Amino acid sequence: MAAPRSIYCFLHVPFEGPGVIARWAEEKGHQMNYVRLYEKDPLPDPGKVDMLVLMGGPMNVFDFHVHSWMQDEIDWVGTYIESGKPVLGICLGAQIIAAALGCEVYPGEHKEIGWFNLKFLPGLGEFRICQDLPAVRKVFHWHGDTFNIPEGAVGIARSQLFPNQGFIYDRRVVALQFHLEVTPDAVRGMVENCRDELVKSPHIQSAKEILAETDYFESNQQVLYKFLDYLCGLIS
Repeated sequence: MAAPRSIYCFLHVPFEGPGVIARWAEEKGHQMNYVRLYEKDPLPDPGKVDMLVLMGGPMNVFDFHVHSWMQDEIDWVGTYIESGKPVLGICLGAQIIAAALGCEVYPGEHKEIGWFNLKFLPGLGEFRICQDLPAVRKVFHWHGDTFNIPEGAVGIARSQLFPNQGFIYDRRVVALQFHLEVTPDAVRGMVENCRDELVKSPHIQSAKEILAETDYFESNQQVLYKFLDYLCGLIS
């Protein structure tokens, strides 16, 4: 068994936690440390962080006037990426990575909320993690913003609405716009706290439709575990 690692998880709202990432860390014997930015927790010493996980949230990366910590987080993440350690960003976390790498983050044409198909891109075959990924998978989405792919990065996946659903940068920074980490309770929490976004649209499911889906949690967890094992294996 690999030595226990110190994993720091940045939280932006109380209802978008690590989900099955915490379960993975417990199973592997790693220590999860939480930085609750919405409670103004201080950013950690980068030297104490073996691996960084950035969670989602309903805010935008350009909401500096509302969330005073956002620019500090983006700057910190940029410095951390330069340190050469592994990073995983989910939804807002993926957008923060893109911003930290100097890419534009901007509103998409439509919001995409609910369980929709995602296509993994064939160019990922060079990465060990991606050799066994399914070509198409139904995953949970809750996002309206998107980003450009950083120079030198490789795109991970696309959906019908969003051609950039994630990327791998420098083989150790993984940005996922979609949610593989969610549990049924996590999805319920997002619906309860962001119900105002569930307006009538071809690309937005109703609360009833979202909560009725139960078939994909376990299989999506298995895909996320592959990414987590891959990133943790890069820690020197």
